[in-house]
This record gives sequence, structure tokens and C-alpha cells, in this order.
Amino acid sequence: MKKSILSVALCLMAALTMNAQDVDKALVTDKAEAAEKAAGDLKKLDTGEKAWKFDGTVGLNAAATGLVNWAAGGKNNVNGIAYAKLHLLYHKDAIAWETNFDTDFGMTWIDQKEDAFQKSSDNIKLATKFGWEFKKNWYLTVLGGFQSQYALGRNYTEGYNNIISKWLAPSYTDISVGIDYKYSYKGADFSVYLSPIAGRISTAYTGDAWNKRYTKEAYMGALDYQLNTGAIDQTAYDAAVAAYDFDKMVENKADLRSTLQQTVGTYTYDEAGNQTLRDFRAEFGLSFKGAIAYTYKDFKLSTTLALFTPYQGKGFDVKEAFEKANPGQTYDGYFRYSNKNRQFGNFDVDWDVALSYQFLKCLQVTLQTSLKYYNGTLIADKDGFEAERVQFKGVIGLGVGYSF
Repeated sequence: MKKSILSVALCLMAALTMNAQDVDKALVTDKAEAAEKAAGDLKKLDTGEKAWKFDGTVGLNAAATGLVNWAAGGKNNVNGIAYAKLHLLYHKDAIAWETNFDTDFGMTWIDQKEDAFQKSSDNIKLATKFGWEFKKNWYLTVLGGFQSQYALGRNYTEGYNNIISKWLAPSYTDISVGIDYKYSYKGADFSVYLSPIAGRISTAYTGDAWNKRYTKEAYMGALDYQLNTGAIDQTAYDAAVAAYDFDKMVENKADLRSTLQQTVGTYTYDEAGNQTLRDFRAEFGLSFKGAIAYTYKDFKLSTTLALFTPYQGKGFDVKEAFEKANPGQTYDGYFRYSNKNRQFGNFDVDWDVALSYQFLKCLQVTLQTSLKYYNGTLIADKDGFEAERVQFKGVIGLGVGYSF
């Protein structure tokens, strides 16, 4: 009997001991899991998975060429470009707000007497879009964008360099409402945006004071060049200066305001072929934007493609309209801006690509390209014939850069 009681007591003690060990193990496991979860949450916050995210690249590229008795020819030159690509993102719950700012400005010094300093690059691009996620990866989005430049742009030729662009001439402002699809996969972010409700304002504004100043500069610059090269003597020069009449130049459409408006395309023709100049052109149409951003260690790739076409009918040909309204006369100029070259299906194109690789913490190799085609924007060829043309710019640089 005593042995039986002792055996039962030993069994109870063993069971209680084992149960206590199990409880201790469970408590330890729960604590470990809680600690692991807390560490994961902290790590998640520390790695930037927050509502706000700010990243980008800033840098300065420079290159210099020195020549001494160089048989192949060429001139000493120094080129420098400062650039920045900034990206700000707010994403919480079903709300996403994304802003991109791309800008660059470059100057070149060439070892020559005429036009030693020339602008080589000048660009401002700001885009922001606000979206509401109504389905996973799909957003109802409002988008706004602005493009322009900082400084005067000139056509560098022999003699006086005519101004061909300036701040707000041209500038492009876009406002639209559409559907945006976002997707991320293995370090790459994809975005496709389509808007059937898109507006674009193209501007070539030139104030009266600015216009008068640079119209006179162009006139005097041409006279100075003729005097310096011996094409005219001092007497003819003085007579030409005395005969300068700004109002008459404006009346004859010889001022820089009309030149810029024609270059940018902020003008129109009526069905009789008469031209009307305007400071801006407002259009309503269809917009498409696609973007890819990819990061792998110190390598970054970003590319954006933007298309816009206005809702406008077939319209008319200015040449045909002019000759119909003026029997016996021949219209021999390019039709420039009209209902025909701004009709639906003719797309304005902006395609930008940027590659960068950072090494030794502060040095960076970059490649940037920009392709544009705008209907109604006229560019002269080497013979002076103006027409719409594909614009392309490519810049390869090595310099000091910082990515964050």
C-alpha cells in the first residue's frame, strides 16, 4: 500500500514537472515571437516603408579638351552641366501622391573670339499626380505637369545670334484626369497612365518691355556685325540706326514676339489663309504616360514616355484655303500651325531616358537622352526651311554625383 501511494506521488510530481516545462517553453516561444515581430516592425520602419518616401540624384558633370598643334583641328573647350532628378512619394492606405522634378543647366566655353560662352543644356520638368486606389494597383488620378527653361536660347551662327527661346517661350502646362496602373517587381516600378480628359496649354508669352529690348538688340546686333565685317561703312550704319522704328517692325511682323510665337506654334489660320498670332494655345485631348524606374545596387534606370493628341477634326489645308480665297495667287510657304497638323491622331511626343552608375561613393557616370516631336513647332534646316522635326539630345557625363 505504501509502495502504491509512493508510486502515484512520483507520477504526479513528474507530470507537474513536465507541464511546468511545457508552460515555460510556451512562454519563451511567445516572447520570442513577439520580440521577432517587434524587431520586424522596427526594421520595416527603418528601411523606409513609411507614408513618405524621398529619393533622387543630384550631380555635376564636367569635361575639358586641350589641344596644342593638333593637326586634326578643333578648339579648346570646357563643358559643365548641373542636374537633379528628385522623386517624392506619399502612399498610405488607398491614397498615393507622387511628384517628380527633373532639371539641368549646362554651359560651354569655346576658345574663340565670337560666342565663347554658349548654353548647352537647359530644362525644367515638374509633374505631380494624386490618386485614389479603387482596386489593387489601379488608381483614379489627377495629373498636372509643367515644362519650360531657365535662360535665353540662341541660334549660334556667324554674326548676331537670334533668340529662339526664353522663359515661358516655350512652356507646356498639362492638366488631366485618368486611370493610373502601378506595379512593382524585383526593384522595378512600372506606371501606365491614360487620360481621355486632358488639357494642354502651350505658351510663347513675351512682354512688351522684353520684346522691345530684344527686338532692338537683334536689329543693332545685325548692324554691328555688318560694320565690323566691312559690309557697311559708318555713314550707312548711322543712317540705319536713325531709321530704326520699333512700331514699324512690329507692324511688319519682324519683332521677336511673333518669331517666337511662330516657332512654338501658338498661332492659327482661318479658312482664308490669314494668320492670327497668340500668346498661348489651349487644347483638349487624349493623354498617355508610361514610366519605368529600376534600381539595382548602384545602378539606376528611369524612362518616361508622354503622348498627347488634341480632339480636333480634319480641318483644312492652309495652302488650299489661301489659293481658293485668292484666285491667281500661289501660297508657297509651309502651312505651319493649322487645324490640319493639330488634328486628332497627330501626337506630341516626349521620351526621356536616364542611366546612372555610382562608384567610389561620390563619382557617377550618367547617360541622358531626350526625344521630342511637337506638331506645329517649327525648326529650320541648314537651308532655312522651317518644318516640324524630331528633336533629340544626348548627354554622357562623368562627374561628382550623389544618389539617395
